[in-house]
Amino acid sequence: MDTIHAIPALYDNYIWAAEGGGRAVVVDPGEAAPVIAFLDRHGLELEGVLITHHHHDHVGGLEELLDGLDIPVYGPAKERVPGVNRPVGDGDTVEITALDARFAVLEVPGHTAGHIAYYGHGVLFSGDTLFAGGCGRLFEGTAGQMHDSLSRLAALPAETRICCGHEYTVRNLEFAHHVEPGNDALYRRLETARRQRREGESTLPSTLAEELATNPYFRTGVAEVAEAAQRWAGRSLDSEADIFATLRAWKDSQG
Repeated sequence: MDTIHAIPALYDNYIWAAEGGGRAVVVDPGEAAPVIAFLDRHGLELEGVLITHHHHDHVGGLEELLDGLDIPVYGPAKERVPGVNRPVGDGDTVEITALDARFAVLEVPGHTAGHIAYYGHGVLFSGDTLFAGGCGRLFEGTAGQMHDSLSRLAALPAETRICCGHEYTVRNLEFAHHVEPGNDALYRRLETARRQRREGESTLPSTLAEELATNPYFRTGVAEVAEAAQRWAGRSLDSEADIFATLRAWKDSQG
């Protein structure tokens, strides 16, 4: 696997493509046309597809993309995704031989009940579990599940590149700065992200090190974050899991 690319799609989605040896695997193709255009432009042959969860903006382009192709489509065994022919779960390994690529499958429920992520070659395809500066809404899972999922991702190497499903970075970091205004690294990251978006650039991928330093959902043990959550809740919070749940509810209240 040589290079990863972020393919903009829909309103604010990213479809990720990993390429090597004239072949490519794509992650969460919510729309087919941008993928087809990308493959044509780079002269790449589609070798496989990785799906993190069942939401339409991550799988909506599958049928068109797969038309006439017989390739492996990996996806969460605990969710029903039409087009997935290689269901996988926690501890499984995905091998894309033509790209010399290998990914470990991690179950990371919270956003959806069966959400998975793929980790390999220093890259995490996190879908809608972990965002730059934030995390996914809890549509099917619980706050406890999401907190556990993020704790699991926090144990990956700090240099891991985070390839998530949406360009939500500025909004997430604005909320994070409201929670932790004394974090200078967070403020600098927010200003950089704002500049990148003004100039039409992607803010991704981030790194796990950046997330650990600036993402409030990873920083529930930091006094300023905990105190802000308790002020918003109007009560004492007894655990980091409670602080996480409060932060997520606080963010949700902002729409």
